[in-house]
Amino acid sequence: MNAVPSTPAHAVDRPQLRGRLDAALDAPLSLLVAPAGSGKTVLLSQWAASRDDLRFLWLDMERADDDPSRFAGKLLGRLAALDPAAIELRPLLAIGGGGLGEPMLQSLSVLLAGHPGLVLVFDDLHTLTNHAIIDDLWWLADHLPPGAHMVFSSRGDRRLALSRHRLRYSLLELRQAELAFDDDVAAEVLRRITGVATTPATVTSVMDTTEGWAAGVQLSAISLRHQDDPELFTRRLAGTDRLISDYLSEEVLGALPEERRDLMLRLSALDRMSPGLVESVLGVPDAQSLFDELERDSMFLVEIGTHHEWFRFHHLFRDLLRYRLRARFPGDEVRILTAAADWFVQQGDVPSAIECLLHARSWDRAMDLILSRGREAFERGEVASMAQWLSAIPETERTARPVADVLYGMVLGMSGRAAHSEDVLRRLIARPGLQPGLALIAHTYIAARVQFRPQVKVSIEAARESLKMLRAHPDVIPPDLIGLTDRALLETLTLGSLGRAHLFAGDFTEARRVLQLTLESPGAQYSAYRVHLLGTQALLEAWSGRLAIAQRLADEALQLARDVGLLAHPAPADAYLACSLVAIHRGHAQSASFARHEGAVRAASNQRTQLMWVAHLHRVLAADPASPEDEPFKAAPPIVRDALDAAFHRAQRLAGTVGTIPPVKRGWSAMLVESVAGALTVRRLDQAHAMLDAAAFAPRDDRPLASVEHGVLTAWLAHAEGRAAEARRHLMEALELAAEHGIVSVFVCAGPEVIKLIESLPVQPTRFQAEIVECAHQTLRAPLEGHLGEPLTDRERELLAYLPTRLTNAELAARFFVSVNTIKTHMAHIYRKLDAPNRSAAVARATELRLL
Repeated sequence: MNAVPSTPAHAVDRPQLRGRLDAALDAPLSLLVAPAGSGKTVLLSQWAASRDDLRFLWLDMERADDDPSRFAGKLLGRLAALDPAAIELRPLLAIGGGGLGEPMLQSLSVLLAGHPGLVLVFDDLHTLTNHAIIDDLWWLADHLPPGAHMVFSSRGDRRLALSRHRLRYSLLELRQAELAFDDDVAAEVLRRITGVATTPATVTSVMDTTEGWAAGVQLSAISLRHQDDPELFTRRLAGTDRLISDYLSEEVLGALPEERRDLMLRLSALDRMSPGLVESVLGVPDAQSLFDELERDSMFLVEIGTHHEWFRFHHLFRDLLRYRLRARFPGDEVRILTAAADWFVQQGDVPSAIECLLHARSWDRAMDLILSRGREAFERGEVASMAQWLSAIPETERTARPVADVLYGMVLGMSGRAAHSEDVLRRLIARPGLQPGLALIAHTYIAARVQFRPQVKVSIEAARESLKMLRAHPDVIPPDLIGLTDRALLETLTLGSLGRAHLFAGDFTEARRVLQLTLESPGAQYSAYRVHLLGTQALLEAWSGRLAIAQRLADEALQLARDVGLLAHPAPADAYLACSLVAIHRGHAQSASFARHEGAVRAASNQRTQLMWVAHLHRVLAADPASPEDEPFKAAPPIVRDALDAAFHRAQRLAGTVGTIPPVKRGWSAMLVESVAGALTVRRLDQAHAMLDAAAFAPRDDRPLASVEHGVLTAWLAHAEGRAAEARRHLMEALELAAEHGIVSVFVCAGPEVIKLIESLPVQPTRFQAEIVECAHQTLRAPLEGHLGEPLTDRERELLAYLPTRLTNAELAARFFVSVNTIKTHMAHIYRKLDAPNRSAAVARATELRLL
């Protein structure tokens, strides 16, 4: 079991309720929805203790878990104890858009499939106000693999949107009426806490007053310990018109010695407590003994985890204590939280210190700590947390410190909220008297919008404005913000943004020139930026058709990322996608799935929509049935939109339907190639001629893909017009250039007529020509995967191709630039789906099904 709370000594077993939970395991989800103190957590911990055959993964929700990075970190940390491969989902810790994101959810679903008998408990789910996370948990419930189960425990269902799921599943719902104690359970709880048997009259009075409410019964029992006449007390209790929790809490606290009562009030200022923290902040000499005593006395103390190190009060009791603390000692809550922040800083836990200061409304000190964060915050994917912290500070306080507002704009953009980031930064730039150093930073990070926003021309203008300002203020030293704002890094970021904008616009020549300048700039020595830049350059070269260069650059980027511990960072996304495009152009679309997935996950981790579109395009080009169909939100960059339009028309053409051939702009593009191919297919030769002539194509060494495309179309047109010798010459030249770079996709995309031309060449076919023909015909072969009960995913199909080799798991991990645990997880899924006990049996079964 994983961090399941210990069952209180006074808890009474309730086998009938446990039986209902057992019976609900075949459904994906169970719900416990009841007010505070109804015994939800106790029942679930008893259930977990009774089921040694199941693995329980317990997440106790706190208000700080509204931060998706913290929530994901907690979830992955728990899962890692069960499956180390969970750590490989770390790229999704830098989340934009407010939730976990579908890439992480899909990966979680795959990971959970390998661990049947797992129960995920989300306790105190009502503390979450982030609707995106709640929606993501419902998505996970909808896609939970067989053998896994989830439990939502909450004070209310206002945020849970149950209606649709009640219809879809037979959900178990345990509510207040089912959880309420009956007389027998109440009597036993009273006996265990008071230490003596209680008379039936006393039990009846307690039940009449509390209506079986677990916390009310417990508070009554604690109060009864200090009464000389229990029956008189319970009669008086039954006659009160005050809230039972309020009245009994006063009784409980009133029975404590004044010193202990005041200590309890002060402890309530802390959301979580450890012996070291309490000893330092409140001067308690032996806090561990204090916690042991509070547990023995049933004083609503809850252990966090399983190491007897961290504790908290039950939320109901803590809130009542905290209310009285503010009334009795008005300044103590802020003092205690501030001292706790100092202690957390000394322990190296700055995030917890910041949370304490925000709770204490100590805005300046909180901003001081946030501003002190170094480059590791960026490299570890903590920028979403920083954005959340800064958003919790009142805008008037934050804008009074422009340096904090600039950082807010930076981290908003890094965490995927590009529109909000740009609003903050443009508002800052418009402020009269803004320091030039802060203006430099703001302009640079507006230029970096190219990763997130679709208007490429606006990004180019923003980058040029940033470069202009850098040159106009050569002596300005910007303030240091998370180690990313010295002049060298600002210049590199701006140049890189400009190069990417030209790439997305389809201007390869200018993109190549600017990206080369960027790689030569001093700031490009920073590892994270260098990984990103090498990957972008690799993507450019893959798009141009220089596949060997693209692969070398991508490998260099990924190896550097591995060496410096950044493989899990968003930075390598470009490099993975470059590897994917190289495989597609080489005719190995199925071999692109690992790289495509890794790139898509990293792009989605902070909502870099431009790269998300690139990943979507690759799925379309690879005709991947296992990948989601949904397009990213926002508009696609021009180069992707052109390629997607071409892919749509090509699919229609190859299916035998050529509609209206759309007009194309001057210049070479994917859509022009497809329009000419469409005209040739329906024998509109004059139209094909006119489009090729209007393109005024000039071969370039740095764009071999376009040269191969032009050669194929020219050969096809010559053949259609009866110029056989000229057709063969153009086709042979195109084949020779394509063989030099390994470009197969152009011939396969052209279709059957071009493949027949290659097969009819009056020369001995080369190995490369045979590869083209084989790749074209392979698309007609349908594997028998439908015979599998559960189909293989795209990555499993790619890994399957390597099973006949002698590559070890470690060698496969190195080849794909992923962890060994990831490879092991996919291998296990392949064996399970093929019903094969080992690698050899899996190869035999896959061959039988024509999957190999």
